[in-house]
Amino acid sequence: MIIDPELATMAEMTIERFRAAGFRCATVESCTGGLLSALITSVAGSSDIFDRGFVTYSNDAKSEMLGVGRESLDEFGAVSMQVAIEMAIGGLNNSEANACVAITGIAGPGGGDEQKPVGLVYIAVANDFEEGAFGEEFQFDAISRDSIRNDAAKAAFEMLIAYGIEGMEN
Repeated sequence: MIIDPELATMAEMTIERFRAAGFRCATVESCTGGLLSALITSVAGSSDIFDRGFVTYSNDAKSEMLGVGRESLDEFGAVSMQVAIEMAIGGLNNSEANACVAITGIAGPGGGDEQKPVGLVYIAVANDFEEGAFGEEFQFDAISRDSIRNDAAKAAFEMLIAYGIEGMEN
């Protein structure tokens, strides 16, 4: 796996921001396979802010570990806004974190179709100061599996700060 060096800087910045806010975070990952958690824990002192990470690649894992509804998985599919939101809420509810980011998508090179092409990623953040979760849909260029996973991790770091702590700071 080729990891964009910018991601290390983003992990450090995320840790600094969460530490300054006195918050802890958790991650729930599907298409990134633990990349976000690995980046966070590669920074010394990350235990100050990182509670836990879930890698829920299968639908069974999403349902069993996070409480994602089987009906949501059947109706919308694992790669959907509904499932990303349920993943983020489930990660928050099953951790001691103040904010949780969830990522689900199609990293390719196969697995996509016209309705859900390779590079389609949903990211959601749930926090303990607002009800529900905020989610965004992304369509990353299908350059490579690594590039999609790197782009998803970058967006997840940005969203984790924007919706995990900045709303509370204001």
